[in-house]
Amino acid sequence: MPLPSPIRWTSAGLTHVGLVRSINEDAYLDRAERGLWAVADGMGGHDAGDLASRMVVSALDGLVPGNSLASCVAETRDLLQGVNRELRVAALRRDVPLIGSTVVVLLAWERYCAYLWAGDSRIYLLRNGRLKQLSREHSRIEELKALGDLAGQEALHPKHNVITRAVGALDSLELDEGNLVVADGDIFLLCSDGLSNQVSEEAMVRALMAGNCQQAAETLIELALKGGGRDNITAVVVYAEDLDSGDMTLLNPAL
Repeated sequence: MPLPSPIRWTSAGLTHVGLVRSINEDAYLDRAERGLWAVADGMGGHDAGDLASRMVVSALDGLVPGNSLASCVAETRDLLQGVNRELRVAALRRDVPLIGSTVVVLLAWERYCAYLWAGDSRIYLLRNGRLKQLSREHSRIEELKALGDLAGQEALHPKHNVITRAVGALDSLELDEGNLVVADGDIFLLCSDGLSNQVSEEAMVRALMAGNCQQAAETLIELALKGGGRDNITAVVVYAEDLDSGDMTLLNPAL
């Protein structure tokens, strides 16, 4: 049996339909007691986006804690592959091209965490007052940037909202992942693009710095609404407190 985690996790999540859309196709998972958080964004413009995001979150909520971070990551991948297959079948039955959802997941295990994603929902880390985007969108815009074919004004590009990966998009789901050692005071933000497209990173930092997860989530939603609220908006804020201040040597869990 694993030892009690030296990290105390607190978190809060909120979602809002926004000011334009009539249906909220976002869904989120906030399970601090299990070290599990997620945001899923049903793909607008496609059939049953709200169904897709709910299926993603429901499947992840069934995650059974393993005996290591690697086993948790492996099970998360299996669960999402299962949802991917279900959504492909559902699209065939409904005779529609696609039923899909983005996903970003954060998993905590002792002093480590891992994150996985597909699509353009994001995860950020605020550490020592500096905000870093841990994920990188699977989008046509990012592909164009990598090729050097795009210089600024991304939001005006005709393909600015075209994503290249999602749960349900292809017969096999490809997820990217990363991991890190958790530090005392780390704050994570998982969000849908309805938030990241409307709120600057400077404003994110100001909202997160207080360390109050509920207040930060509320402030971020309000800022996205003030920015126009053109999409569904979801924020999950996660705070890590190290209960053991002793120095120790940490092994990268990826090794």
